Amino acid sequence: MKQDYKQLLKPKIINSVSGLALIARVIVDGFLAGAHGSRRVGPGLEFSQYRAYHPGDDMRLLDWKMLARSGRYYIKESDIDTHVVVKFIVDSSASMMHEEDGLSKMDYVRVLVASLGYLAHQQGDAVGLFALNDSRLQSLYPTSHKQHYNRLLHELIEIKTIGSWPNNQNDIAKIHQRSHKELLFVITDMHEDNTELTQWITTLKTARNEVAVLQVIGKNELEFDYTGPMVFEDLETGKRIKVDAKQAKSSYTAAMNKHLETVKNTFLSNGIGFELFRSDAPMDKALQLFLKKRIRLN
Repeated sequence: MKQDYKQLLKPKIINSVSGLALIARVIVDGFLAGAHGSRRVGPGLEFSQYRAYHPGDDMRLLDWKMLARSGRYYIKESDIDTHVVVKFIVDSSASMMHEEDGLSKMDYVRVLVASLGYLAHQQGDAVGLFALNDSRLQSLYPTSHKQHYNRLLHELIEIKTIGSWPNNQNDIAKIHQRSHKELLFVITDMHEDNTELTQWITTLKTARNEVAVLQVIGKNELEFDYTGPMVFEDLETGKRIKVDAKQAKSSYTAAMNKHLETVKNTFLSNGIGFELFRSDAPMDKALQLFLKKRIRLN
């Protein structure tokens, strides 16, 4: 995957509709071109019916069943695939303000959702966005209208990170239509008091939908790359704790790794996809996961 987009990852660019749209387009087009740039059609296919995908093609013409069989992107010019309802559920609690190298986790999430949304919107899928904390539920209900993608970008920029994950389940229950065929992405850092977030996510999975959790976490949160006396503050509760970073690193990383493994196993055992993203990592895994989950809905 090309990394050219990384020079665009600046808060000023991310927090404008045109800037966010540019980053998403560069990421998606670079991913598709880098992974499937060959013009040669696979064996057993007639060129009059199929051809290789090239950046700029209408993604609604991609043959997803052929992708599942061959691992290659082909345009089936005589047919348009079934559209899907895609919902992005974003954790907008205060812990998403955590910042490293000038970018917050929420900045990374904005780019991640914008890229996935661009991929979905280009192929005609109905895309929705829900951002929530214990103060607010921000809703943009799914549609495939031509101007809807720009509205999605605007709503992403307007997300405010505050408070914690909601205790009241009534509002967030409205996000999910259990009787409908949907593709749900939950984007969160998985910071929770007990297991309230994990439990809610497991309720999303039904026989008719596909669910994937994209856990976004900072490099320093994972590696605890600190030295000397440090004061850490919980962004959601304001609680502070003073520690000797060098002495605490071993126990911290062991606890973190155990937590991550538990979360991953819980979701996978419930048929829910899971990917861990460092906020300094590329986004190709998310695009691959999107394509896999979408194929399973067809």
